[in-house]
Amino acid sequence: MSQPTPSHLDWRGAELLPQDVRTALLGPGAPFELVTEQVLGHDHLVFKERPRTLRGMLDEQASASADLPLLISPDRAWTYAEALQDIDAMALLLQRRYGIGVGDRVAIVATNSAEYAILIWAIVTSGAIVSSLNGWWTTPELEYGIELSKPALVAGDERRLARLEPGSVPDGVPVKLLDDLHSEAMEYRGSAPAPPDMTEDTPAVILFTSGTTGRPKGATLSHRNIINFAMVNRLGAAMAVAVTPAPPAPAGTPRPQGATIVSSPMFHVSGMVATLITAAAFPSKLVFPPPGAWEPETWLALTSRHQVTMWSGVPTQFLRLLRHPDLGSYDISSVRTIGGGGAVFAPELVREMHAKLPDVRLSCGFGMSETVGLGTLTGGDLFVNTPESVGAAQPTTQIEVRDPMGSILPEGSIGEIHIRTPSVFVGYWDNPVATADALDENRWYRTGDFGRIQDGLLFLESRRSDMILRGGENIYPIEIENRLVEHPDIEDAAVIGIEHPELGHEPKAFVVPRAGSDVSAQDIVEWCAAALARFKVPAEVEFRAALPYTQTGKVMKHQLAREQRANAGS
Repeated sequence: MSQPTPSHLDWRGAELLPQDVRTALLGPGAPFELVTEQVLGHDHLVFKERPRTLRGMLDEQASASADLPLLISPDRAWTYAEALQDIDAMALLLQRRYGIGVGDRVAIVATNSAEYAILIWAIVTSGAIVSSLNGWWTTPELEYGIELSKPALVAGDERRLARLEPGSVPDGVPVKLLDDLHSEAMEYRGSAPAPPDMTEDTPAVILFTSGTTGRPKGATLSHRNIINFAMVNRLGAAMAVAVTPAPPAPAGTPRPQGATIVSSPMFHVSGMVATLITAAAFPSKLVFPPPGAWEPETWLALTSRHQVTMWSGVPTQFLRLLRHPDLGSYDISSVRTIGGGGAVFAPELVREMHAKLPDVRLSCGFGMSETVGLGTLTGGDLFVNTPESVGAAQPTTQIEVRDPMGSILPEGSIGEIHIRTPSVFVGYWDNPVATADALDENRWYRTGDFGRIQDGLLFLESRRSDMILRGGENIYPIEIENRLVEHPDIEDAAVIGIEHPELGHEPKAFVVPRAGSDVSAQDIVEWCAAALARFKVPAEVEFRAALPYTQTGKVMKHQLAREQRANAGS
């Protein structure tokens, strides 16, 4: 009797390349040659030719792209060369006036801006660590983040720094407006700091987790963690060009520069990645919208004005864009790729995106702050034909599905997803207990997400905290949610578990109907019953005008659950 196939994924992308392309990209001496080296005491597959620091990566890009635009704000623009001058001036200011050196933390709480990006780059240039405080935190939450990371300097914009109260910041720690720091830094413009004494594994960024089930933890990312993700993306781009080269441009026509809109907050992994990676891994310009809530009209106008080539966002944003009545009034022909992560795309949304934007390559990644977003990736025909999958393992990445005891499950079984890659974080800042709980002895990261591996692909089932246990049956809300949004009269949906006196819990659906719809709760129950097992059919349906979302596009199910408990107790 044959043994079941274990739930394990390695990167297999090289096997899809013609031999000559594989040799040119991945062979000995090639730009993306992969070798095994020690990373924090463990063997890992790494890129042999890689920058050793984030600033080194930016310098490489800037030397070839000095006169190309890098940062575009509503008020002005910076070329690569101009941005480097401001970054160096800011780094010297941090070192000489504020005593910031290797390992020191600089806390930032601000809305997205080019000046915020320049400060981030100045901090990592100095060998210091960005403590990225959440811009929506309240006073006690900001105080907690400051206390945990113990910054030597706190910087931000006026609106967010106003939340700090006397005593929020320890005595002797300066608190500065971003604009004031940039004015002070001009004294040092024209000079460059000496390279700091640091290694690839020197921490660069502290990203705070969402904290929906407790106080946020500070996921600490090193230069190596972030650079490895950048190299993975460079390889992906090189493979795409090699396999499907762009049509030849007329003689003398330069290839359009890549451009993306920085909409995700820069205290979040996707916003930080756009700032630290997109700017340095590719000759790309970063477009910053005016301050304020995300609006589809602003997004479409910026796309047209700056010839944006890549849209990156979350499903709710793409839904609003696709269904915007003025979509056809804007020139979005420059968009070549649409990517997302952090929230799973419902199959119905993938089909709608492909139908309305057939010439754009769609992709979605599965990862998290603790892996710099690295994990699996799906795109192109695979995404369209198998939208319920989050794809295959990315380069340098291994994926396993395990049971509660840590044993690898057979393929097709649902269990906790584990990830191993050089991009797995160093640990949680000043929290060895949480670090030990998240990383095993071989630095496999326990994601807290449930999924299964089938035919070389990962299928995401649910967060561990989302899973509903009904009378001994495990119910994964994402399966019900995907069915719900396929209904022609449903705009959005979320499912949580509600208490039942005999079964323990049962599913409840929160539904946002499309405008003008008269869909009923019974219609929805019958729709689910036609495709799902009886125990997965929602026991209750509640209609909402909108669902509560975080600013990074995740449904706040903990808020729905809290409201449910409050209503049940009233």
